[in-house]
Amino acid sequence: MALTNRPPQVGSSTPEAPRKASLGEYVRAYVALSKPRVIELLLITTIPVMFVAAGGVPPLWIAVATLLFGTMSAASANAMNCYIDRDIDREMRRTRQRPAAMDLVTPKGALVYGLVLAVGSTVGFLAFVNVLSAVLSLFAIGFYIFVYSMLLKRRTAQNVVWGGIAGCMPVLIGWAAVTNSLDWAPFVLFLVVFFWTPPHTWTLAMRYREDYAAAKVPMLPVVASDRRVLLESVLYSWATVIVSLLFWPVAGTTWFYGAVALILGALLVFQAHRLLSRSMAGVTGAKLKTMGFFHLSNAYLALLFSAVTIDPLLAGVIG
Repeated sequence: MALTNRPPQVGSSTPEAPRKASLGEYVRAYVALSKPRVIELLLITTIPVMFVAAGGVPPLWIAVATLLFGTMSAASANAMNCYIDRDIDREMRRTRQRPAAMDLVTPKGALVYGLVLAVGSTVGFLAFVNVLSAVLSLFAIGFYIFVYSMLLKRRTAQNVVWGGIAGCMPVLIGWAAVTNSLDWAPFVLFLVVFFWTPPHTWTLAMRYREDYAAAKVPMLPVVASDRRVLLESVLYSWATVIVSLLFWPVAGTTWFYGAVALILGALLVFQAHRLLSRSMAGVTGAKLKTMGFFHLSNAYLALLFSAVTIDPLLAGVIG
């Protein structure tokens, strides 16, 4: 699990002695291997659903254990994804700085790290939460690795559509951790994340289209026109908003959640239509400014799930 040695200085008659990596460099490399920013996004959807499931503040120990082992679960999947994708990560500007792509972490080190985290998270859920949450967590890891990373990603433009199922699982895990059961409400939020994922990912992929093409990853923006990508993004955005509003009656939320979902949904759909209109007017490339939608979609999900968190607390005050 060695880090890359410092190269010899130009003009030196003898090569510089290999430098031993510090403990801090090892830690930073393995933290980066876990993709902490991706984990943050997953936790954004885990915490709120626990509040809904508990009808207020969830039991502290259950919440802490779920977040801890959920973080380990997501980190394990991300580390093994880096192990699998290290070859194509080297071809893309956005990912070539990842530890496995730069050989800061050996392939064996990345794989062992991911497997240890997978075992640890599963055992942790079993011992401190419940069997259902452990099964759902293990399913999410397996789906992300075997279905998305190994089967779909390099073979079909629908990779992020169906591969996104793994990213929806924290919603079910959070609910199961609190109730030891599943219900319609978490499945509605599962669908919110499911429909939100393709346009969020595709607008980012449009920005890095050349990278994906060089790595031979058939993302939709690589194999389809801007107009088709943005048309599908509009449709998925509408589906996201409709399902988010369905959560209102299914979960019995207050007017607060409904109002937030409606306002945020209007902004998301407006921006999606705006991108499509610009494409139909002949705007292409960087001038489309697809990253604006990408950042907006991040804010949309964070704020929507913040409303999911606040609503049961507000309901308790009103009640």
